[in-house]
Amino acid sequence: MNVFKPNTAELQEKISLLKMRKNAVILAHYYQEPEIQQIADFVGDSLELAKKAAQSEADIIVFAGVHFMAETAKILNPSRKVLLPDLEAGCSLADSCPPDTFAELKAKNPDHVVVTYINCSAEIKALSDIVCTSSNAEKVINSIPQEKEIIFAPDKNLGKYLMEKTGRKMLLWDGACIVHEAFSLDKLIELHKENPQAEIIAHPESEEHILKTAKYIGSTSGMLNYVRESPKSSFIVATEAGILYEMQKEVPHKELIPAPAKEDNSCACSECAFMKMNTLEKLYKCLYNETPEILLEKDLMEQAGKPIKRMMELS
Repeated sequence: MNVFKPNTAELQEKISLLKMRKNAVILAHYYQEPEIQQIADFVGDSLELAKKAAQSEADIIVFAGVHFMAETAKILNPSRKVLLPDLEAGCSLADSCPPDTFAELKAKNPDHVVVTYINCSAEIKALSDIVCTSSNAEKVINSIPQEKEIIFAPDKNLGKYLMEKTGRKMLLWDGACIVHEAFSLDKLIELHKENPQAEIIAHPESEEHILKTAKYIGSTSGMLNYVRESPKSSFIVATEAGILYEMQKEVPHKELIPAPAKEDNSCACSECAFMKMNTLEKLYKCLYNETPEILLEKDLMEQAGKPIKRMMELS
């Protein structure tokens, strides 16, 4: 028996109608599939999406991203319904920092200011003094008095980069993003030899040896701006390959080459399997059924909201 399955355009139209009927807004990360980015009301990086979530007046927020991002939207909008197309869309970096173990580290270092990268669970945010994103991390670190010691979690690569940029010594949590640790230096060097005209640009979650090859290091939004404004016409991009869709829209006349991953895979690039768990069909069903919904305890939202709001005041 043949079961009718709507095509991409039909699903997008159905989602648009549902959005209007339910007063919903769709926020999507740059790493989402193009057909999801096309239907989103706003596409951005973690900082931009946090700001949009805080400003939202919609009754329903559909977050096309991963679990910690939807949690952040809920923390900033406790009275609104926040949906995530697939509850299993997690984050390797967030998973690398268990709250119980992190609480032990904090207890052993009570005089330290706790700075956490937004890519962490609500429980970790609740244990923090201030949250940061890759866009504002340097500003956040520089806002802390020099005499104060700092714990930085969960990304050790971003932490090492910030130590070099700010000159601050920090106690780093040993966590990392599997996507940004998947780049192969040998393959990258070989690719650059084949494309000597291309500038290497990288996300600061990448490993130190990758960052040393980069002409520019920055957040996903920072990389987009750099490519848009640069006089160069060719770039090797070391971050999750989903960014290339929006980047190519911004600079259709420029050449964008994904940095190669260590593993041989279908796209010869680095992709986040968690981000790609969200599909257009799941997004439609999620909005239609108004589930899965992100639900958090009130006390947890209040505690986790404080360091996020401190970050946003600073930004």
